[in-house]
Amino acid sequence: MKLGFVSAILPDLNLEQLLNFAATEGYDCVEVMCWPKGKATRRYAGITHIDVENFNKKEAEAVISLTKKTGVSISGLGYYPNPLAPNGKEAEVACEHIKKVIKASALLGINQMNTFVGRDWKKSVEENWPQFKKTWKPLVRFAERQGVKIGIENCPMSFTEDEWPGGKNLATTPALWKKMFHDIPSDHFGLNYDPSHFIWLHMDPYKPIRDWGHKFFHVHAKDVRLDKERLDEVGIMAHPNEYHTPKLPGMGDVNWGRFFSYLGEQKYKGAVCVEVEDRVYEGSLAKRKASLRQCATYLRQFIPKM
Repeated sequence: MKLGFVSAILPDLNLEQLLNFAATEGYDCVEVMCWPKGKATRRYAGITHIDVENFNKKEAEAVISLTKKTGVSISGLGYYPNPLAPNGKEAEVACEHIKKVIKASALLGINQMNTFVGRDWKKSVEENWPQFKKTWKPLVRFAERQGVKIGIENCPMSFTEDEWPGGKNLATTPALWKKMFHDIPSDHFGLNYDPSHFIWLHMDPYKPIRDWGHKFFHVHAKDVRLDKERLDEVGIMAHPNEYHTPKLPGMGDVNWGRFFSYLGEQKYKGAVCVEVEDRVYEGSLAKRKASLRQCATYLRQFIPKM
């Protein structure tokens, strides 16, 4: 396995600075964010460490040169919009940019991009499904032609009022993964698995490793702490931010020893990228760098430097 982090937490740094920092702190890789340039309203969105808008071979060579110079690889290119948004224009923009990220990943020889499948959060799963197939069948075919794998993160995207009741991402549970991969069977269509989302869904975060490890293309390392006393007050129908707090690995409810034990048994050899969303560390660049330093120290007991 390779230890990395998601670049969204360091928007202050350019790509060269980012990779140099990763090298200094002993990280093996980075998942690089590739949002369209411009301001995003969602936290951790809108970060552009590689601009794929008109990405070409020369730019790819420059990026590859940086990875060789620093010794830090790129585990995948990340872009997490809502391709099934009820606003047709928003959905179209998301899909077209996903294609650009896929093409850039192929040019870089990474052959991995990570995203959400999206959802119209005001409709049921069944009502969303025809649009899911209409949108994603051609996107997966496009990725196949480029030789790129798509890793879908299992985040429900239903934390705040504007994302309720259904959330903005369909691919949240093993039952839905089964349906998704049945309808779009492809070796290029898999998962970017984050165990923390199963904690707040009150599901076993380790069982999917055994059952679905063959579909793990990429992994996120994020922890979460549930406030049981608060949950007893507001119930599970409350917005999750009322009782759910993202934390650094080792500071929440995920048993990371157990998690990596199962990953190892499944012979997973891909990237495990820290995703920092812990508000305690958001106050400054120095604090955010410190959070990644702390995560590397903690997680290296499970992923020794080779």
